[in-house]
Amino acid sequence: MQHPDQRVGIFIDTQNMYYSARYLFKRKVDFKHIVEDATSGRRLIRAMAYVIRTKGEEGRPFFDALEKAGIELREKDLIEYASGHKKGDWDVGLTIDVVRMLDMLDVVVLVSGDGDYAPLVQFCQARGRIVELISFGETTSSILTEVVDAHIDMSQNKRRFLIGPVSKPTPQEKKPNYNDEPEYLDPSGTQQDEEADDDQTSQGFFMESSPKEDQEDVRGRRLEF
Repeated sequence: MQHPDQRVGIFIDTQNMYYSARYLFKRKVDFKHIVEDATSGRRLIRAMAYVIRTKGEEGRPFFDALEKAGIELREKDLIEYASGHKKGDWDVGLTIDVVRMLDMLDVVVLVSGDGDYAPLVQFCQARGRIVELISFGETTSSILTEVVDAHIDMSQNKRRFLIGPVSKPTPQEKKPNYNDEPEYLDPSGTQQDEEADDDQTSQGFFMESSPKEDQEDVRGRRLEF
């Protein structure tokens, strides 16, 4: 049960959210509304977004807009190996941040569909914390939805969480690759949705797309240190 005195920490897996939205709907994510609904009238302690920094700093306008919305950034450089492989994930860093901040939180809100976070959820719950999940149902691990205390399926409220006209992926389009190099667009623009079911204008923050693959396949291929 929610109440105003609950201390809330929000942890946003930015890559996961972006590529899921692009694969499912070819649309962009409204991160501001995610934070508003995750807080839900309670005491927001910290809202943190985990992003990948590229050499050309293409994402700087996106990062600046997130910060103006009160979202703290955790940045990491994209790692490029001699083989051509690239690594840009925040799984361990996000997990460590949650554990370090657990004493100041009553509720942990995880914004991701990655099943690798299930052990983190169980760790938090074992220490008496509530763990809530915000993600797209179609790209969320069933293991994760089973262990959390509450789940907001963003796909059930596209008007609230997405920006841009509705569009389904083509048969040739690959599934999301959450470890791809991010390509960012100007995040400060406002778009008018052209579809009848999404006719409201919304201020949001978003990234441009790149090739996508299945999340589990990506996990299996990652190069680790």
